[in-house]
Amino acid sequence: MNASEPPFLRPQATVMLSRVAHSLYWMSRYIERAENIARLLEVNLQFVSDLPDARASSPNLWEALLLSTGGRELFGQLHGEPGGQAVTEFLAFDLRNADSILSCVYAARENARMIRDQLSLEMWETINELHLLLKASSASSDWAANPAEFFARITRASHLFQGLTACTYSRSEGWEFIQFGKYLERADKTTRILDMKYHILLPVATDVGGALDTAQWQAVLRSASALEAYRRYHVREILPWKAAEFLIFSDSFPRSLHFCAGQVDEFLRRILGETAARPRSGAARSSRRLLGELQSLTIADVLQRGMHEFLVEVRTGLVAISDEVVATTMFYRAESALDEQQQQQQ
Repeated sequence: MNASEPPFLRPQATVMLSRVAHSLYWMSRYIERAENIARLLEVNLQFVSDLPDARASSPNLWEALLLSTGGRELFGQLHGEPGGQAVTEFLAFDLRNADSILSCVYAARENARMIRDQLSLEMWETINELHLLLKASSASSDWAANPAEFFARITRASHLFQGLTACTYSRSEGWEFIQFGKYLERADKTTRILDMKYHILLPVATDVGGALDTAQWQAVLRSASALEAYRRYHVREILPWKAAEFLIFSDSFPRSLHFCAGQVDEFLRRILGETAARPRSGAARSSRRLLGELQSLTIADVLQRGMHEFLVEVRTGLVAISDEVVATTMFYRAESALDEQQQQQQ
């Protein structure tokens, strides 16, 4: 046995460690995903309510949301054309949608339950309380009475979980899988938020730089919890290229692609034991290449290449990194429908 080989890659490594890593990784991703869907719904509902004319009822706004979450095809099969209430219910409560908030929280809780002894009491209680909130008989009425507050409670629960994890979880291999999953999911969602605007909600030529375009970019920044941070750097009006630059290249904002890619690369190196200057694994090479691009490109380079094409390329790279890490460090034969869903889903 190679003494320098990471313990969880050695043939004698216990299956339990692979299963623990698997559950920690998916627990973290699902909590982050639920938070992002909740924020997107909250922002979209607020954006629609602020529109002064018939554009507020435009199905394109809701179709953009479905496309950004990857649920357009399934929604069409179940409901047909998108509308506000149907899309909101589909993304919030529909268990047939594997990426609904309820599905994500349920999956996160199931993963946490399977490794309950590996978590702190505070982490478990937070996930369990969030699950009970969504499963309560009053959940639908609470949402109908005050959608913004309902989705804000989900976002706050995710923030509480992440804060408690930082305060109560040992900096061990498990911590590395939790952080790797969180930042990989966060990077993916940031690409989708940007793509929703650039590829789906592009205004007509007369609207570029107008009130609607500015409102859409403000919504994009709010969808990534970036509006206040952006305004600290750019105190004047919201400019499209500056907003895109901030969400892609900021090295200090924790939801920018650059920041997330740096964290993914850091925890990936720890997980795979990549200590050499030249990465050995395909995942580490892909991660290093992505981080290098984000450190060397400018917003002008991205716009010249094509924003949509750039974002798709980034997402494809993230999927490849995730697939290799899952196959290398977490793979085992699925024993339940939940395991099967997680091994196949991105």
